[in-house]
Amino acid sequence: MKFPKPHTLKQIANLIDCKYKGADDFEILGINEIHVVEPGDVVFVDHPKYYDKALASAATIVLINKDVECPEGKALLISDDPFRDFNKLTDHFKPFKTSNSAIANDAKIGDGTVVQPNCFIGNNVTIGKQCIIHANVSIYDDTVIGDYVTIHAGTVLGASAFYYKNRPEGYDQLKSGGRVIIEDHVDIGALCTIDKGVTGDTTIGKGSKIDNQVQIGHDTVIGKKCLIASQVGIAGCVIIEDEVTIWGQVGIISGITIGKKAIIFAKAGVSKSLEGGKTYFGIPAGDIRSKYKEIASIKKIPEIFQKLKNI
Repeated sequence: MKFPKPHTLKQIANLIDCKYKGADDFEILGINEIHVVEPGDVVFVDHPKYYDKALASAATIVLINKDVECPEGKALLISDDPFRDFNKLTDHFKPFKTSNSAIANDAKIGDGTVVQPNCFIGNNVTIGKQCIIHANVSIYDDTVIGDYVTIHAGTVLGASAFYYKNRPEGYDQLKSGGRVIIEDHVDIGALCTIDKGVTGDTTIGKGSKIDNQVQIGHDTVIGKKCLIASQVGIAGCVIIEDEVTIWGQVGIISGITIGKKAIIFAKAGVSKSLEGGKTYFGIPAGDIRSKYKEIASIKKIPEIFQKLKNI
């Protein structure tokens, strides 16, 4: 998430009331999670296990809960609670805005687009031409929808990320300031939920087709011409490359990549990245040929056990 204009290290430190290491005028351009950071961004880290990763990332400003050596060319914001202060920055630069109408005054809707009754279209939403938005669809702030997109009834685009920190007093949510991007010629079924990015974009690529009751988590990127069947659950920060087919009730863990033209059979549980151009099924999901061999071997266990008893 980029700021409307550059800020200095001293300005950001004053905003969140923390110490800092670096020049007062060190330039800060935005905030981002570690998987999407760029030079000029602030990234936060609050566990020693991830200090090195954050300090070595593309981010040039690290919001951290320990006074450590500052890498050359970077700056530190030293906070007793980086999670809390990252939320402060999100609140400051991307505050929640109420809407007093079903379609926000600054929403942009293209020529020939049909919006059916009882839809909500939030602030700063852009919808392209020749789209059909069916009844009871909710499109949260800042969502961008391309041309020739169909969204069926009851779908929600842009809800907050499912991202929490466990504190003694209860769970604390990391606030979401990102967007949902739907590219051209995408079809989205009924009762789907696509969460916005925490600081970046959740993206559905051109020509992809999504069945009913599919959940797509924050910052996930789905490529072009993918097919996703009903009741699939995709966690946050997943990359699904072009022309992937995912059948019903597949569950996909966060932070992995599904390679181009992979096929995942129904009810599979995907717990690691999968190579493209292959077919997978099972829990955990594996190459279909290997899985069939495993099943065949398992079926032979009673026969083998009986032979051993007869020896």
